[in-house]
Amino acid sequence: MARALEGMRVLDLTVWFQGPVSAQYLADFGAEVIKIERPQGGDQARGVRSIKSLEIGDWNQYFLVINRNKKSVALDLKTEGGREIMYRLVAESDVFLSNLAPSLLESWGLSYEKLKSVRPDIIYATNTGYGRQGDVSKPSFDMTVQALTGIMARLGEPGEPPIYLGMGSGDAYGGIMSALGIVLALYQRKRTGRGQCLDASLYGAQLFLAAPFLQSFLAGNESAALQQSRKQVENPLWNLYPTSGKWVYLCEPNEDARWAALCRAFGDAQLAADPRFASAAGRREHNEALIEVIEAHALRHDHEALMDAFRREGLVASPVNNLADVIRDEQAWRNNYFMKTWCEEVQREVDIRGLPITLSKTPGEVHCLGPQLGQDTELVMMELLGYEWDEIETMKAKGAIP
Repeated sequence: MARALEGMRVLDLTVWFQGPVSAQYLADFGAEVIKIERPQGGDQARGVRSIKSLEIGDWNQYFLVINRNKKSVALDLKTEGGREIMYRLVAESDVFLSNLAPSLLESWGLSYEKLKSVRPDIIYATNTGYGRQGDVSKPSFDMTVQALTGIMARLGEPGEPPIYLGMGSGDAYGGIMSALGIVLALYQRKRTGRGQCLDASLYGAQLFLAAPFLQSFLAGNESAALQQSRKQVENPLWNLYPTSGKWVYLCEPNEDARWAALCRAFGDAQLAADPRFASAAGRREHNEALIEVIEAHALRHDHEALMDAFRREGLVASPVNNLADVIRDEQAWRNNYFMKTWCEEVQREVDIRGLPITLSKTPGEVHCLGPQLGQDTELVMMELLGYEWDEIETMKAKGAIP
């Protein structure tokens, strides 16, 4: 079956998360992605065996999942021989992608201007921390950038600590932005024949993630920047409530018909007759009292029984699942949001996060997990670049390849 990005070749000089996951999205849909790594140790993520000293399994899921469907070529780009091989790879590729510091790339002879001289229509993509303009060039991590965006300060109850969205969420989102930028640039090249340089920074991606609250603030709603107490929301029918099992997010407009449906779900006819809550204006005016009433009713119900009642009344609500709940969700498996694949490292099938996009004619796939360091070096040099075996031996002797 044809693949959506079949025929596209990407050089993936990235480490850790945002850059590798950007290339992973491309590889999932058929791009040939050649991961370029340093001969000693490769991508630092190869060493991740725990997060904050907590064991995360007997296989390196951190590296293997976001580098799936890729080849690995080990080059020492500090050597003349390594750069020579790299330039030959660039001449045969459509995209150069890196999340290393622009100054480091320049010191290795890998600036956009240099690579453009090798292949004039190259798509040169970088993932910086804070954007290529301006003076900020300090290290960036998902947490530090998320802290800058206003997202963390907006979440949580007033007076309580800010909330970090979770490990790698901004990186993954930044990776999507990067992959989108690459596909846009390739589309433009197809129309004009011209390549270009693009950047998808972690900061830019997470500022975009902050919408719509950020946009609301830009439009003059200063409260959009503040933590909001769930006990004071203007519309109690659109709020988070605890049941006797887990939390539920109820998402209904403040309309009489929806209020009546909620009262029926609670089995409380008297509540519907309470004059304080009889109109939308009354529910808004007495919002704090109504939130207390709804919370008390929700807590009296078993979680599953309440969800059944909500479904019968057509109320829009979802349980607040934890990760153990969601990996059992048949809907996620049937849509390939979770998948099973073979893991060479532990010689068994493992569960992985799958594909967030569904294409009917050219679907994505996962045919292998992350490659071993440098496993494709000699094959790529011979089959793609035309090196003879004695030339490869010479490069080894020079330390350009392991």
